[in-house]
Amino acid sequence: MSHSLTKIWIHIIFGTKDRFPLIDQSFEEQLYNHIRTLLENDFDCKVNVINGTADHIHILLLLNQNYSIAEIVKNIKGNSSHWINQNKFLKNKFAWQTGYGAFSVSESMIGDVRKYILNQKVRHKKMSFAEEYKRFAEKYGLKFNL
Repeated sequence: MSHSLTKIWIHIIFGTKDRFPLIDQSFEEQLYNHIRTLLENDFDCKVNVINGTADHIHILLLLNQNYSIAEIVKNIKGNSSHWINQNKFLKNKFAWQTGYGAFSVSESMIGDVRKYILNQKVRHKKMSFAEEYKRFAEKYGLKFNL
């Protein structure tokens, strides 16, 4: 076979430093658009959806085989935190938490995961980010360390 073919959907989750509610609604949509542009232009990833709350975001994307998840996440976190600080959206310095979660998603579950991500603000009226992240870790059989 002369070409490599992949189709790997990834659900990425990462939070603000110390899980402080730093993502204000006044710039939230601009942030999501900025991250989408980075992912699509710099990494040639197809972004299905980005959404979150004041202390974390979720991204569902089709991974480009030429880049690792770690490389992509490191770049979008660094670039977006710089962008937020450069645009002075906050009085204090913005930063993301060091780690992230990345979970594979089967093609048949794309619609459900998309709905899950779009429903973040409603879901987090009842559940904290820490609890949500713990549930993801348990579901995927990973050690929980938030």
